Amino acid sequence: MAKEKTVKELEDLPGIGPTTAEKLRAAGIDTLEKVAVSAPHELAELAGINAEKAKEAIQAAQEATTIDYETGGQILERRNVLGKITTGSKDLNELIGGGVETNAITEVYGKFASGKSQLGFQLSVNVQLPRDKGGLEGAVLFIDTEGTFRPERIAEMAKAQKMDEQQVLQNIIVVRATTTEKQILTVERADSIIPEKNIKLIVVDSLMSLFRSEFIGRGALGERQQKLNVHIHKLQALADKYSLAVYITNQVMDNPGILFGDPTTPIGGNILAHAATTRLYLRKSKEDKRIVRLVDSPSMPDGECVIKVTPEGIKD
Repeated sequence: MAKEKTVKELEDLPGIGPTTAEKLRAAGIDTLEKVAVSAPHELAELAGINAEKAKEAIQAAQEATTIDYETGGQILERRNVLGKITTGSKDLNELIGGGVETNAITEVYGKFASGKSQLGFQLSVNVQLPRDKGGLEGAVLFIDTEGTFRPERIAEMAKAQKMDEQQVLQNIIVVRATTTEKQILTVERADSIIPEKNIKLIVVDSLMSLFRSEFIGRGALGERQQKLNVHIHKLQALADKYSLAVYITNQVMDNPGILFGDPTTPIGGNILAHAATTRLYLRKSKEDKRIVRLVDSPSMPDGECVIKVTPEGIKD
């Protein structure tokens, strides 16, 4: 009796050869999961096969894909061992549940000079600390979209913690993205560098700057949000796959619909609001003080704390 063929790639599906598989990939159907949820007539049209063959391919793809089920207890056990990066401020750590969490996206938004980049620099240093000191003993992928990465500031923060300044800088891989294409491509290709460099933190400073400048007007809003949606979900996928933390900064606008209270609103719309695991609003206070408000978190109550941006870094 002939041994049943194992389905692992598109080419393994019945009726789908190498040429047909390339047609599907070119159309964006590049995984068994995507074939499994396709409509027969849609798959038939894209692949150039008849509807019956398409149904057979879809059924085979459904049988080859698996769904992993977990209990709430198993998820709790996994969450108990998640890594957390200290921010340098005990009050801020407490506000967000112990530090910036791995397997999650932490978004910080605020006006210019509110300290968003400074917190990103501090995390880039702190992630390199030993685990018993609030680090993850890992490196950083820093995607700079605004040209604000300052190695001398990183060195200043590292020196304040008696760390080797040059080694700290060597452990930060910086990509200067000047277009949304380069920003997106950097994240898409990150799989090739994360295991090699032991990346434990991805910083995107800022996430929306290039999207905001390239997609102008309501006519371009739909395309912008679609690209942003794919981009932010890829960041989350990397966080889950490699148990790393993602820190993104975001720009703001004044919402004209808010007549009373603070009109400051983060850009990116609902897509970004839903994608960020933890959302913080940072605003300037007197002198070197900054007020941090926890706007959204799945596990911590809303609250505020005060931090200081000092020459040595982020402090209470």
